[in-house]
Amino acid sequence: MFGRRALIAALVLLAGGIVAKAGSERPAVHTLAPAGLAKVSDYIRNEVATGKIPGAILLLQQHGKPVYYQNFGVRDVATELSMSADTIFRLYSMSKPVTSVMAMMLVEEGKLSLDDPVSKYIPAFAGMKVGIEKKAEDGKVALVLEPLERPITIKDLLRHTSGLPYGYYGGGMVRELYANANLFNSDLTNAEFAAKIATLPLVEQPGTVWDYGYSTDVLGRVVEIIAGKTLLQFEKERLLDPLGMTETAFFVADPAKFPRIAEPMPEDRNINPTTQVRDIRRPATWESGGGGMVGTIGDYARFAQMLLNGGTYDGRRYLKPETIALMASDHIGSETKIARDQNYYPGGSSGFGLGFAVRTSVPPGTTWPLGEYRWDGVGGTFFFIDPEDDLFGIFMVQTPTQRGRIQLALKTLIYQAMGR
Repeated sequence: MFGRRALIAALVLLAGGIVAKAGSERPAVHTLAPAGLAKVSDYIRNEVATGKIPGAILLLQQHGKPVYYQNFGVRDVATELSMSADTIFRLYSMSKPVTSVMAMMLVEEGKLSLDDPVSKYIPAFAGMKVGIEKKAEDGKVALVLEPLERPITIKDLLRHTSGLPYGYYGGGMVRELYANANLFNSDLTNAEFAAKIATLPLVEQPGTVWDYGYSTDVLGRVVEIIAGKTLLQFEKERLLDPLGMTETAFFVADPAKFPRIAEPMPEDRNINPTTQVRDIRRPATWESGGGGMVGTIGDYARFAQMLLNGGTYDGRRYLKPETIALMASDHIGSETKIARDQNYYPGGSSGFGLGFAVRTSVPPGTTWPLGEYRWDGVGGTFFFIDPEDDLFGIFMVQTPTQRGRIQLALKTLIYQAMGR
């Protein structure tokens, strides 16, 4: 029964023109078993039936062809419109790989270097300090600003070692300053955003700690400065339009598309204590390279296939294979002596590359593939690319509170279906 449903779904995808095209096919080490995929379907169906999520979409694509595609539930419990391939999702941090690819295009062209100081493009960054908490003789703790031991580099922005945190977790006086600055809710231009963040202290010295935060947003501003265009203009010219990612943007501009927007459960809209899921029907000034994009599963499938192909799609090259390999290799390994923040989202079996988490060891009790690279979004979406099996997966859902649990369970079931 499942095999027939999967085949029909795949044909629908092909008819809709959203399936990404493969590069040269190579035999997979592992393939997905129908019985295992049926368990994947049962799991997602149960999440919908028990009211944890309104709906979701899962695509698994191998050798450039969908081996599993299914829609579950509804886009929005308020409208009860069925989930479908043209549903629009908030991508949040799945924007980061897109921005990272744009930066690496400029690196390939010699217009940007990984070793460049950010201050070369945003001069205010030359004056940034590191905030250190020190206790005075009277026992009071004060924030002392210390000079940079070295500049923040472009590589720091790509691998999250810049010392620029989000500020919503971890505590401390510097993070509190970031939280109070309310950058996440500020609708600034990228130029205004960069100017504002340059007035705040860093939470650590550059290159010392993987600390998740606003690095990719600053990178987006660097891209704008070099390109001489807004981030979206450059993305559309060099990546989105050529790839056919026509639904990917920073908000939904056409009111006719509003019914296609996926929404979380009404009680599941808090991103953090001060921020709710963004209303993407409202025009946005801030083109957040770190978390602002919206798009469909078909759009992101084209992007993922381009990466899996080593930088090409449909006969056009976007990046060199060696650039993709560089991005998908670990840049915070033990030899770098880079520490990891207390939440370290990639997890213990992964390092971090230039825009992605990268699996560097096999999780206990699994045979999950080394070299898999991936990322996710706070709204619940995630993707992974498994070069060993010539496979990628994309899961689209809107659920800030259930995302971690669901992602782990789904990845486990998917890899079990592959015999891993």
